[in-house]
Amino acid sequence: MAKDIQGTEKHSPRYHNIDTWPAEDMLESLWASQLRAISCIQQSIPEISASAEAIAERLSHGGRLFYIGAGSSGHLAIQDCVEINPTYGWPLDKLIPLIAGGKDALLAPMGGAEDDERISVKSLKAHAISAQDVIIAVAASGSTPYTLAAVKHARSQGSLVISVANNRHAPIYDHAHHSIFLDSGSEVIAGSTRMAAGTAQKAALNMLSTLTMTKLGHVHDGLMVSMVINNEKLENRGAAIIQEITGSDSETAKKCLNEADKNIKLAVLLAMNHPKAEAEKALADNQGHLRQAMEKLKVTY
Repeated sequence: MAKDIQGTEKHSPRYHNIDTWPAEDMLESLWASQLRAISCIQQSIPEISASAEAIAERLSHGGRLFYIGAGSSGHLAIQDCVEINPTYGWPLDKLIPLIAGGKDALLAPMGGAEDDERISVKSLKAHAISAQDVIIAVAASGSTPYTLAAVKHARSQGSLVISVANNRHAPIYDHAHHSIFLDSGSEVIAGSTRMAAGTAQKAALNMLSTLTMTKLGHVHDGLMVSMVINNEKLENRGAAIIQEITGSDSETAKKCLNEADKNIKLAVLLAMNHPKAEAEKALADNQGHLRQAMEKLKVTY
């Protein structure tokens, strides 16, 4: 068991004397390692799918989404977390990123913090994590004390626990409802899990959050219909989305977007000539799912 747990730390003999290799040979090995990291995700697709379904169910009933990790894994967890609001409009007060060492750890190494089990539990208690909530825990080894203590506490509070790790027998799986194992193997640079393990984590988290937000109605025909519009570029993109869905002209799309206070879904329904009050009700009645709202209004009118 210990052999598997330390899989990401193994020193592969194939990379012996790599520091003496020609530059292009070394890069070929790094490239091949990255390809393997991406390809290993395929075997985890069923678990990623089940995880997204479970997360969406919990969040659709008012839950919050916690992300937690330490070191490189923590950085990747935080990155996925902070991109959900601008991309899918998920409320900031329902997104809680936690990393060992806090904000300081985003710019400087805070190695000691990842060994302190009390810090993560204290943070989760401060946020009053509950059975409504979801926590996504990311750890290459799956045994980081900070992260392991967090999943134990979250599970004890009834929270939905999703554990993402790169070792088959990761301890954080023991406390998870869903375990996403990413078999990225040993690193070219032994123990540097920001490389292959990190690449697999980044891609898997992208897939997990994208499917979750799609299930929650924030994607329509591959378009970001819930994105936050806060500059001219995004306003133009929002108008283009409205045009693509409705077939309206640019002037109408922009007019409807302004009337909808930059809410793309509402603007789409306005561009389809539905009264604003009816459009707002249709979206509210269908938990913000544009396609369902369109179907309801199609039947009504």
